[in-house]
Amino acid sequence: MKVYLDMVGCRLNQSEIETYARQFRAAGHSLVSTPEAADLVVINTCTVTAAAASDSRHKIRQAGRAGANQIIVTGCWATLNPAEAAVLPGVSAVVPNSSKDQLVRDTLELPGGSFDHKLLKREPLPGARRRTRAFIKVQDGCDNRCTFCITTLARGAGRSRPVMEVIEDIRLATGGINQPDDYAQEAVLTGVHLGSWGLDFEPRLNLTHLVKAILEQTKVARLRLSSLEPWDLEEVFFSLWEDRRLCRHLHLPLQSGSAGVLQRMARKTTPEAFARLVATARRLIPEVAITTDIIVGFPGESEAEFAESLAFVQEMEFAKGHVFTYSARPGTAAAKMAGQVPPELRKERSARMRAVLAASQAAYMERFVGRSLPVLWESACPYGEQSWEVSGLTDNYLRVSAHSPRPLWNQITPVELTTVQGEGLIGVLDMQL
Repeated sequence: MKVYLDMVGCRLNQSEIETYARQFRAAGHSLVSTPEAADLVVINTCTVTAAAASDSRHKIRQAGRAGANQIIVTGCWATLNPAEAAVLPGVSAVVPNSSKDQLVRDTLELPGGSFDHKLLKREPLPGARRRTRAFIKVQDGCDNRCTFCITTLARGAGRSRPVMEVIEDIRLATGGINQPDDYAQEAVLTGVHLGSWGLDFEPRLNLTHLVKAILEQTKVARLRLSSLEPWDLEEVFFSLWEDRRLCRHLHLPLQSGSAGVLQRMARKTTPEAFARLVATARRLIPEVAITTDIIVGFPGESEAEFAESLAFVQEMEFAKGHVFTYSARPGTAAAKMAGQVPPELRKERSARMRAVLAASQAAYMERFVGRSLPVLWESACPYGEQSWEVSGLTDNYLRVSAHSPRPLWNQITPVELTTVQGEGLIGVLDMQL
């Protein structure tokens, strides 16, 4: 059977479809790059914003128009809207998040037990979801109750995967680091509330324990952490970066630089605490990239609170940031709050916040002009008759483009950074590579 996998949303969704890919292949099926070529389509949906929910519906309809008559939908939007998902053209099954880990086994009507992946080489997903980095799910669900977030409703309570399951996944994805065409050079740990990993175990563990175990028991060339809530981190955590394989990148979602807005969001931090954490991270991890998420137009956000948030974001000098215009999600506490900000004002504030973050991103990139840094090349496209245009990431999350005499896809090589261009840098490679 030919299977097409697609998703909308977060790195956790990407990790899950990569797991499905391994399982389908272990069961003897093949992956294809388009829904037109597939006998079965699986779409992992998202509902974190209204736009993500719309994108999820669009992908399902798109697969139906492509002629797919067996479409399985799962993920957060499908979990919260199963009846709506079930009537979309071509949909044959809706699998809620509570059952998604068994999706492949149940679809293929296989007996219980684990899939045997040990004889399989890693194959990146074909098509648009092809990745050099392996996204590794280590945790699911969340016990926070941020008033804007619908993910807790869709994903349920926090729960951690055992250490050895995580290590086995990383070994499968990265075990042959001397065979770059077959294995990932970088593993990215993902979860809904990554920093809570291990807190549901008895005895309790923490994320430091997991990261140490991975670094000690795998040969992964680079290890990156996805989003971390700032209140989960203590100073001892940053000692992990003594191992240079750990990427110098921390994504710490602030959401707002206003104390009042943070309180209404039920975030477990304050601007002052966040600033102290960032200062500690920068002291202990030289040249670390601190990136963030910001929500503008949250219910009740006054002009003074927005100005406070804007000034704080400017003060933090983030390496990059994602700005989300507040989107009311049914079932969340924030959707019922008084003082909903008019859409046109949300849009205007979003533009102002994006401008501040763009300036700090440019300043961070400028610091590395004239330096040589190793880059993991994620794409390689022909450029003329004897050259390739390659693009990839440094460990501290700088996007770099360069021209190369050969395709360097999924390889790590040094490159001299020469110019800031847009949201990335231009580099020059040693042409003897």
